[in-house]
Parts: sequence; C-alpha cells; structure tokens
Amino acid sequence: MRRILFGLLLSAILAASCNIALALPPDSVAPEFKGVDSNGVTHSLSDYRGKYVVLEWANRGCPYEQKHYLSGNMESLQKQWTSKGVVWLSILSDGPGQQGYVTPAQENDYLKSMHASPTVALLDPTGAIGRLYQARTTPHIFVIDPAGKIVYQGAIDDQPTPDPASLKGADNYLNDALNAAMAGKPVAVAATRPYGCAVHYGN
Repeated sequence: MRRILFGLLLSAILAASCNIALALPPDSVAPEFKGVDSNGVTHSLSDYRGKYVVLEWANRGCPYEQKHYLSGNMESLQKQWTSKGVVWLSILSDGPGQQGYVTPAQENDYLKSMHASPTVALLDPTGAIGRLYQARTTPHIFVIDPAGKIVYQGAIDDQPTPDPASLKGADNYLNDALNAAMAGKPVAVAATRPYGCAVHYGN
C-alpha cells in the first residue's frame, strides 16, 4: 500500500513540475468527442451545446482526488452547478491494467458510496478523450461555454496539495470561471497548471 501511495505521489510531483503547453488555449473550440458512460449510454459533447459543461478527469485512487471527494468538496461542487443547469462529465482515462482503471460497476458503486452526482461518468479506457484534451492529471478541469468554447482549463483550485485542510480558504478556479462566465463577464484566470496524479494512459 505504501509503495502504491508513493508511486501516486511521485507521479503527481512529476506531472505538476512539467512545463505543460496549452494545446487548447482559452477561447478555442472544445474538440468534439463521443464516450460511453458507466451505464452503457453513449454521449457526445455536441449533445450539450447551449449549456455550460465541466469536464473533470477523475481517479478515485489518487490522493489529490481523494482530498476533494472524501471531504465532500467535489460532491458539493457537482450538486451546486448541476442544479444550475451545468452539465458535469467525470472522465476516467486510465487504461486497463493501470492504476485508476475501473469497470462500469465499480464506478457506479463508487459514485453511490461517495454520494457523487456528476451528470454522467464517462469511461475512457483507450484514452481517446483524455489525449484529445491532453488531460494530464486527476483532477484536470475544463469549463466549456454554451457556444462550445473553452473558457477555463487547469487546476481545480490554487492549493496543489493532497491535504484536505488546504480546502479552507482555497481559491476555487472552477467556481471563479463559472460565476464569471455565467454573469457575462470575462474569466480573469482562464488557464492554470493542473495538479494531481498523472493520468495513466494505456498503450
């Protein structure tokens, strides 16, 4: 267990230290994709044109992701924004045999146990969606506006640590982006370096 935890923390440090170029800069058109959710239903990004969409790359075994889920922070954010009509897509891009890979049943059990409420959880075992967006970490957040343009991408907040205590007083970039965009204002911080565990893409 300690070895697994050390590996996850090391991958997080390496991911955070990389100089990540933005292949999808703010105001660029969000690439179209199709994905199958944990209940076997196919979804396309274009299905949600006209709505705000949050993409959240997830991995339940990542300490940085656990900070947000075990504290209830991520679930609270999901409920807050989906109640306002925002579509929230949790995406799992870890490949078979890699840490973070889950079956549909495992993901549904996890969502139920966490009382999580994304709109859907998309399973992306080939990494097609993750690579398309160059998702680097869990979490890695993208906010897409009703016109289909990216208005924010990067870290969920300004506290790159797995310590739940850091949530108190954190500047939540996801909230900032949605609050500004939905009020018709420019997003002050439209891109940040994501932090968390590296996405474990398959071959």
